[in-house]
Amino acid sequence: MRVSVVGAGLGGLALAQGLRGAGIEAAVFERDPGIVARFQGYRLVLNPIGFQAVRDCLPERWHPLLDQIVMDASAEQLILDPQLNEIGKLGAGRTGIVVDRQVLRHLLLTGLTVHTDAALTGYDVLTDGTVQAQFARRDPATTDLLVGADGVTSAVRGVLSPQTTPTDTGVRFVIGRTPLTEQFASLSKAYGSKIAGDGVSLLLGAMLFPTPPKQAAQQLAPEVTLPDIGDYVRWAMILPPNGSLDGLTAQDAVLSRMQGWHPDLRALIEQADPDNSTLLSIRVVKPGKRWTPGPVTLLGDAIHATSPTGGNGANTALRDADLLRRSLIEADEGRQDLLNAVDDYERQMFEYGTEAVQSSLDKLPAFAPTAKLS
Repeated sequence: MRVSVVGAGLGGLALAQGLRGAGIEAAVFERDPGIVARFQGYRLVLNPIGFQAVRDCLPERWHPLLDQIVMDASAEQLILDPQLNEIGKLGAGRTGIVVDRQVLRHLLLTGLTVHTDAALTGYDVLTDGTVQAQFARRDPATTDLLVGADGVTSAVRGVLSPQTTPTDTGVRFVIGRTPLTEQFASLSKAYGSKIAGDGVSLLLGAMLFPTPPKQAAQQLAPEVTLPDIGDYVRWAMILPPNGSLDGLTAQDAVLSRMQGWHPDLRALIEQADPDNSTLLSIRVVKPGKRWTPGPVTLLGDAIHATSPTGGNGANTALRDADLLRRSLIEADEGRQDLLNAVDDYERQMFEYGTEAVQSSLDKLPAFAPTAKLS
């Protein structure tokens, strides 16, 4: 069996890694000119389902390494004012496993065949049931299954389910990273909580590595190369709907909305890495009517993009990867045919994917009360 995965995000890479471990040929096609060509995000909180999905897709020999680059986390989810006084509670406390997206992505990339600068332009289902994928700047690829794991603007979805389109909530947010110093360790009360300002919300989260990732890989899995990253604080400011940077840098736009805030909070933004602070929009993709099952399917944000306020986007994509991996192994071993395997995956994915999108939208008004949710 040959599987072609379009998109080198966490979900697509986890699927390819899991298939590789099962002896199934899997190639990844990424439209970016290089693996680190653009911003990929920072710390993630994985729930038990998401973290187990990662473990199951990775070779067992890398599990000790994985355990050394993640941290347990819990947060009270308070609401604080700009002087860090508690003024309410956001919801029930949250626990999970915290991982850096870039570090996890490099682990998942190890040993895979990844073709960069491979922008999909379309595909055809051939008479023998295989799929021929066409790309802008490379030769076509023929595969038994084409998986669109290519995000909110999925080119695969544009052909497979053109009626399924992203919805822009109008909400914008600026995200960045600041090295964790003793000064910022004192902000631990705010980690996982919401700091409520005048029309904006600031969210903080710490990334503490039990062992520095590069060192951990050298000690536990020399064939793996991980980024040289130290502990940091991830921060994100959610702006009002249709909020903009007004021509300012990402950092200056945030600081302009923090007049009179606690000096440690302002210092956190001032000392951030300017090359990795960026403005993003919150768009969602709601799974619509199912297409006829065939040798093309979708995974992750390509079919159920969530608002980050739900904390379930990466978890749901990784769940997809593990579920599809299991279904394809059954097909490869002859326990069911390929189309039935894909059908089983899509039936379950549509159900929990739809729930994940709605759950994330239900939580968005707590951070952006006038967001467009229709």
